[in-house]
Amino acid sequence: MKERTRFSIGMGLICLFASGLLVAVLSSFSGGTLAHAQTARGAAQKQAGGEEETGPYDVASGWPQPLGHPGWTWGSQGGVFAETPNRIYIANRGELPIPEKAPEGYTGGYGAFGTPATNGKPRMEHCILVVDGNGKLLEDWTQWDHLFAGGRGPHHVKISPYDPEKHVWVVDDMVQQVFEFTHDGKQLVMTLGERLVQGQDDKHFGRPTDIAWLPDGTFFVSDGYVNTRVVKFDKNGKYLMAWGTKGKGPGQFDLPHSIDIDAQRRVYVADRSNSRIQIFDENGKYLSEWDNIRQPYHIMITADQHLWVADGVTNKFLKYDLNGKLLYSWGTYGSFPGAFWGVHQFSVDPEGNLYAAETFGGRTQKFTPKPGADPATLIGKPGKITQVSSR
Repeated sequence: MKERTRFSIGMGLICLFASGLLVAVLSSFSGGTLAHAQTARGAAQKQAGGEEETGPYDVASGWPQPLGHPGWTWGSQGGVFAETPNRIYIANRGELPIPEKAPEGYTGGYGAFGTPATNGKPRMEHCILVVDGNGKLLEDWTQWDHLFAGGRGPHHVKISPYDPEKHVWVVDDMVQQVFEFTHDGKQLVMTLGERLVQGQDDKHFGRPTDIAWLPDGTFFVSDGYVNTRVVKFDKNGKYLMAWGTKGKGPGQFDLPHSIDIDAQRRVYVADRSNSRIQIFDENGKYLSEWDNIRQPYHIMITADQHLWVADGVTNKFLKYDLNGKLLYSWGTYGSFPGAFWGVHQFSVDPEGNLYAAETFGGRTQKFTPKPGADPATLIGKPGKITQVSSR
């Protein structure tokens, strides 16, 4: 009986000691680690659910700012190009009248009315705009609105990464022309193609779509909805050559809609209606193709030599290595903030912010990288060509 009593007392002391130790430990947590753990657990509970629709990005609310034209909103967005975080060019296909009753939660995009922006009847005004990082209007190139009259507005806008003067290029498919402006938009430097005249020779286009450059200023135009070819020009706009015919075979096209060039000078063409990307050398020699990409609307090769695609059917961004292997994708369809309805062109500024112009949604959205986002999931900055011509 005495042994049992001693055992009970001993166990009681051990339990008391353990309890005291636990209290002491918990007390030490209360001012730091325990509070942190409780906060983290609370944050995790708040994050329950969701679909991660914007991938590794947060959508910038209220971007860009309203233009201040009562009764009108943005038209279909042909393109966007981010020169710097505070100088972003928007190719706006005119303005559309706002229906009398806007839907609840209307964010400014015409697609929110349930109708594609391409179905609206725009006034061809305010077609080339420059905004800052907050979406505030910096410049409105109204002096050039007349160039887009008779068409549906600008198709793409870009600046060559090799041009120290940073001239701005605008491709207009319906007007059948490509324009080169000075950086400030005050002068029209070059015009290629004959206004509203379609053709297949060295002086005409058949609804051109996009443009890409070599370091010496040589450039390629994807041409386009009708001509299904790629046209190569020297830096002065002199016709050099063209390749491509209508069809599904190697080197043939059905709507070459976007074009870019990798560091080894290989030319990538988004063969949109053939649901593929074709790769050529700089003289039009067919090299390979990547199939089963539903409708590549726009493509961009990044500095780390990956190719990103905006797919107009799935409304996703797709990341491929240069062997055509799919590495990552994100994005979803919709007209709510962060969703997409036909990304027609996208661009990334030097700080990694992403801009996406929607042809059907009728808006351009800005996305900022989420804190701690895996860099491999972010769309990188545009790349440059490093290989010297082998000619």
